[in-house]
Amino acid sequence: MILSLVFFTFSFVFYILTTALYLGYWVFKKKWLGQTATAMAFVALVSTSMILISRAGESGHAPFSNLWESMMLFVWATNAGYLIMEYKHKFRTIGIIVMALESIAMLSALLLPYRFKSVEPLNPALQNKWHWMTDLLSTWGLEKYAIGWLDFHVFTTFIGYAGFAISFGLSILYLVKEKSETKTQRNSLVESFPPAKTLDELSYRAIAWGFPFLAVGIVSGAVWANYAWGTYWSWDPKETWSLITWFIYAAYLHARVTRGWRGKRAAYISIAGFAAVIFLYWGVSFVLPGLHAYAS
Repeated sequence: MILSLVFFTFSFVFYILTTALYLGYWVFKKKWLGQTATAMAFVALVSTSMILISRAGESGHAPFSNLWESMMLFVWATNAGYLIMEYKHKFRTIGIIVMALESIAMLSALLLPYRFKSVEPLNPALQNKWHWMTDLLSTWGLEKYAIGWLDFHVFTTFIGYAGFAISFGLSILYLVKEKSETKTQRNSLVESFPPAKTLDELSYRAIAWGFPFLAVGIVSGAVWANYAWGTYWSWDPKETWSLITWFIYAAYLHARVTRGWRGKRAAYISIAGFAAVIFLYWGVSFVLPGLHAYAS
């Protein structure tokens, strides 16, 4: 059996368990449950890292070349981003929705047919590596781990997606908490979430973190496209939807900085932006095939 799929099986269990632990911490408010949930989130991160490392060893190229592999990168980046946020702000209850999103992402990857998970030779159009890195790594016999414009493009793009996923989760929590704060009688479970104002600010920071990575991903993708197809931009469905997604988040940042948009309006834009990300990633791969059809 492919080693990366073995690590995937363990990781899937770890994410389900992590979500359950965060849920238990939220309901029972036991400190040890929260600490265990954080520890399990870290274990899941390490396990996801092993998926990517083992797949790179099995395939001989960066593990970003198909839908299943890029899903693993998305899960890894979202988990890493969440743990950094938890460490910095000490709000464990937001782990419920972020880890739930992670579990759903793992489930969607699990349900993909085996052909999407198999190790296959890299499409010739995707075979470009930075020569200086190949030469450097060849000194230690690690030249197969060298990356190129495609790998850089995918990696930075998915770091952006991770920021948007976290912002989406925080926006959902904001709408729930904001509605609760307007009531006279409040739900004790909802009250354990951070204040609505804090959730709104954290959601903004997640987008402010993810947006530059998406922008770099689009630019580096254009550089790679010129190398692979002889044109920087061809209005391929994936390229078009990437630009649409960029405009949505650019509008969010512009409205917040120049117009002072916060609260519900900002949350709705964040949710709409992540809906665009989902369509960009899944819808385009299956519904609107184009030059990026290799992703499916």
